[in-house]
Amino acid sequence: MLRIIKMKFFAVKVPGRINILGNPSDANEGAHQTISAAINIWAEARAEPNEKIVLEKAVKRPSRQSERLELDPTKELQITYGSDFDLFLASLKMLLKFSPELREKIKSQGLKISFSSEIPRQSGLGGSTVLAHLCLLSLVHFYRLDRKKHNLYFLAELTQRIEEAELGITCGFADRYVPLLGDLAYIDYRGKLFHLPLKEEPYCAYEKLGDYVEYPNLVVVYSGVEHNSGDVHKVMRGKYLEEFKGFSGDYQKGPFMVKQMKLIGDTAWKGKMALLESDWKGFGELMNENHRLVNQMMEYCGFEAGAGEINNQLIRLGLELGALGAKLTGAGGGGSVFYLLQPNDEDRFIQELWPRLKKLNLDQVRVWVPSIVRQGAVIIDR
Repeated sequence: MLRIIKMKFFAVKVPGRINILGNPSDANEGAHQTISAAINIWAEARAEPNEKIVLEKAVKRPSRQSERLELDPTKELQITYGSDFDLFLASLKMLLKFSPELREKIKSQGLKISFSSEIPRQSGLGGSTVLAHLCLLSLVHFYRLDRKKHNLYFLAELTQRIEEAELGITCGFADRYVPLLGDLAYIDYRGKLFHLPLKEEPYCAYEKLGDYVEYPNLVVVYSGVEHNSGDVHKVMRGKYLEEFKGFSGDYQKGPFMVKQMKLIGDTAWKGKMALLESDWKGFGELMNENHRLVNQMMEYCGFEAGAGEINNQLIRLGLELGALGAKLTGAGGGGSVFYLLQPNDEDRFIQELWPRLKKLNLDQVRVWVPSIVRQGAVIIDR
């Protein structure tokens, strides 16, 4: 359940995420598993009453004005796309479509939502999706919508349709669930292969592992190279679905993409067993296997550098410095990679990593040790 702290006004905080094992089977296949985690890098929205519906995007430099968009809730809302507010507008539009309660209540009161985020843009850490989450959660809380009908599973599924069905961004389900539900989780996507309309396929099975396992020791590196995950997933999912048409059910004899995605998904269920035993060496080997399979698959789909030249450089570098495992967390071609280390080895690793990173001339590179967030989304009343 979503934790709510009673105060005067409210803010919504949503964490970023990393996909640790099994990805991108949630986006391109949609019928296997991942191990994913919410991490302590946040996006936030502050909401307050207003005559109109106001969306405001915070800026980092005080000398610049905030970007702003206004809608009149007393009139029929005319939503058009083509701006930096597309995710927010699509979230409003889709929640209105599925919530008669919101359609009625929004006529009587507007609200102002101000957004900010510390998650780097197009970093492979869920930075775009959480903007939709912030909008949906703000609307649900502000208008006091029925929490049972507007539960977090429903909002996660709605977010996927906001991005894929409404905005045409090919995407899966891990990024839509993890920031809302939190923790280190084993997620099962069976029944979700074809990305059917909302409530025409199962919700994800979301198993929180925090009470049963030690959290892995991770270091994240954001390369500073932006990428559009939807463009990557679109190519791979299209290729997958094309080959799936000829799939007889025998994975040993199946087409390349079908077989490959099954092997990628298998790293997650095997990784769950390794986590339960704190088998870090085995878990790291599964991360390396996951990355090898993804790199191979991306080359097959026409990406000449596979998972991306910089990503592969960073992964090789981390392994040379003693990481047990290394892989990307986004769609490839840029974004972020992360490393699994032995317990208490983070400081030594980062100290040796920095001089090597400087030689790669990555101007926007960031390195940090993430903490896994148990809670997920939080609403704080002011």
